[in-house]
Parts: sequence; structure tokens; C-alpha cells
Amino acid sequence: MASRKWIVAALVIAAGLMACIQFRPDRAVRVATGVVAHNVCSKSFVSGLDPATVFAETVEREGLRRLRRVLSFQIDRTGKTVDASVGGLFASHALFHDGLGCVLRHGSQEPYLLKGDIAALKAATSPPLLAEIAGPDLVEPSNAALKDALDHAFEESDAPPFRRTKAVVVVRDGKVIAERYAAGIGLRTPFLGFSMTKSVINALLGIMTQQGLLSPSIPAPVPEWHDPSDPRREIAVEHLMRMTTGLALDETNSGFDPSSQMIFLHDDMAGFAVNAPVIAPPGRRWAYSSATTQLLARIIRDAAGGPEQTLAFAWRELFKPLGMRDVTLEFDGVGTLQGSTYMLASARDWARFGLLYLGDGVVGGRRILSEDWVDLSAAATLDTDYGAGFWTNRSEHEHARGRVRAGMPRDAFYASGDLGQRLVILPSQHMVVVRLGDSVAPDGDIGGLTRLIREVIAATQG
Repeated sequence: MASRKWIVAALVIAAGLMACIQFRPDRAVRVATGVVAHNVCSKSFVSGLDPATVFAETVEREGLRRLRRVLSFQIDRTGKTVDASVGGLFASHALFHDGLGCVLRHGSQEPYLLKGDIAALKAATSPPLLAEIAGPDLVEPSNAALKDALDHAFEESDAPPFRRTKAVVVVRDGKVIAERYAAGIGLRTPFLGFSMTKSVINALLGIMTQQGLLSPSIPAPVPEWHDPSDPRREIAVEHLMRMTTGLALDETNSGFDPSSQMIFLHDDMAGFAVNAPVIAPPGRRWAYSSATTQLLARIIRDAAGGPEQTLAFAWRELFKPLGMRDVTLEFDGVGTLQGSTYMLASARDWARFGLLYLGDGVVGGRRILSEDWVDLSAAATLDTDYGAGFWTNRSEHEHARGRVRAGMPRDAFYASGDLGQRLVILPSQHMVVVRLGDSVAPDGDIGGLTRLIREVIAATQG
């Protein structure tokens, strides 16, 4: 009997060891410390927020709550670095570079640092194509109903999950008609867009398509997939845009999934993603995946001619024409734009970006995005409510139908990022609405967003 117990115990231990080898919980923990180090770095050194507050809010998010008692961070304001660990183990190290935001360093090798004069890239050499959307002062709501809508957007719950709305900007007919910011946030505070950055990748692709550099219909220009026997050579650029590649790159935000590990454990993010095996034919299966957008970021880098050329292209062809001023693009350790997650911009700049899509890709009489690009981006993918870089109400999916019932128009589509970052384009209302914050609700407070949209529309009728 005793020997049988020892055999059972040995089998249990062996099974546990096999599970650890297969699932690598150490990698998941390092993802957690990477999230903390990078976010505290970006929000402290780029956004100018209080590091302790950023840390406290970051560890409240889903996936980190179980570790929050053992997670810690240290910030070096002189060296402009942030370290995060779990009891001194599984450490992650983030570095800040002026004009380039933050990047994680893995091991002793220094990440690639873009060369060139970033201030010169940002300097205005001519007036933007987009007319100014507001003056230098805060725009107060123009009527009581609009004020009430913003009041409701900033209401806080008495118990978790907290909404933590940080900024709301409402633009109608090209002008800000109302905006509000939380304490410590200003008109030019850059916010992490998280996955709203995917919509910026969409715009860069749309510009390159307009200029004849790329097309959504061509096979993805990925050298690793060019072998005639490789089924991945059937993947088109649009498959990457719509996340229907059929690659094993599903995202769960668990720390065990390949997309999370790509972002926080690898210098060359696209170089990791490009090796994923095929699990379905292209165009047949949809799965949300930051990794597919990162592959698009590498395609953009290659089409532009390199890291420095990518940054120059973004400022010359996108940000400057829109009058976007307070933008920081972050890059991975090998100099590829971190296109899935890490662009920062002020609330007004996110609104300016939305106006490009509200105007069907035309700004100041010049077509920036290729013709029909906006409709392509907002058209639903398969049976989902995801388009191509945007979420969409132009779908029969239950989530889209629910948003329409809650008061968000049928023609609306929106950029969406973690913690409730939202940029909503409302063509039928000639309106763009931006909501930024740190909501830890699993749905990013979508109910609060639909209420805001419903009430803003009602307040601007007649």
C-alpha cells in the first residue's frame, strides 16, 4: 500500500513537471512583470503621471490581480528606467528614450535605438491639412444636456470594477464641442492607446495603398513564407488586417498565449510571430491577435525602408497632415514599430485621427487613405463584429446589435484598446467621440461608452 502511494505521488509530481515544461508558468509571470515595467515606464516618463498611481491601477487589471501582492517596481528617474519583479524574481527592465517612449530590454543586449532628429520630424513646416479643432483652452459643454453626459461619463462606482475615466472629447462638424479631463490630466497629456494603435497601423496601410506601395489583396510580403510548399504563402495582407490568417497566434491575455509572450518576452516581435504554424486555411477562422498586427508593422517597416524611415513616414504622411502634435510611437527591440499596442497621443490627437475616418480618408481636399478604405475597415469580418483594425456596428453579431440597441448608431465603428480606450466614429452624426481611462471591467466599461454616445447624440439634436 505504501509503495502504491509513492507511485501515485511520483506520477503526480511527474505530471506537474511535464505541465511546467509545456506551459512554462515562468514565462507567464515574466509577461506580468513586463506589463508592469513597460506601462509604468510609458505612463510615467511619456504621460507624466504618478508612478505609484500607475502601478496601483495597472495591477488591478485582469490577469495581474492574483499577483498584485507580490509584484513590485522600482523607478530610476535619473537613468529613466523601470524594473518590475515578483519577489525579486522574473524581472523585467524598461528603458525610456526621449521621443521614442519605452522599450523592454531582454538580457544584456541593448534594444535598437532609432537614429535621427525626432524633434525635427515633429516640427511643423507647413499648416496641417486638417483645420484646427479647438483653441488653447478647455472647451466646456455648450448645453446642460451635454454637461450631464460628461458628468455621467466621469461618475465612479462605489466598488470595483472602477471606471477611472481620464478624458472625454466630443467633436462635431470638425470642432470640439465638449471635453473633460480627470485631475492631473491636461489637454496635451499623451495617453497609451493600447490596441487603438492597431487602427493607426490600418491608417499607415491605407496611406501606402493610396501611394501604390502596398495593397490588401497581395500575398503578405513575408520572406519566411515564400517557399512554394509553405501554406502561409496564401496569407494576404487583408487576412492579417482582419485577423483571419489561420495561424496559431490566438490572444487570451493570460500570459501563456503567444501574442502576450510576443509583446513582453521578445526583442523581435514579428520575428517570433512569423514562425507560427497554420491551424486553419486563411480567411476561414477569426481569432483576435496582436501578433497579426505586428506582422503588418514589419511589412510597413520594410515598405518604408527601415525603422527611421517608418517614423518619418508616419509623421510626414499621417500625423502632420492631421495636426497631431502630442504623439509618441514606441518600437520593439529590433526597431519595428510596436504596432499592436504602444502608441501614445493626447485625447485631442486621438480625435484628430478619428476625423480622418469620419472624412472618408480625405483631409483638406487631399485623399490620404485609398478610396473605399474606410468602408473596407468598417466592414465586418466573417460573423464577428470586428472589421479590419476597427470594431464595427455594421454587423449582425450579438455585440454589435446590443450596442445599437443601447444607442450607438448602426453605422458607427471604433478603435478600441485595453482598459476602455475608445475612439468612436459616428458618420451619421458627423461626430467623433473619444473616451480614455483605466477601466478594469472585463468589457472596458462598454455600457458606460454606449450611454455616453446615446446621451451626446440626444444633447446635440435639434
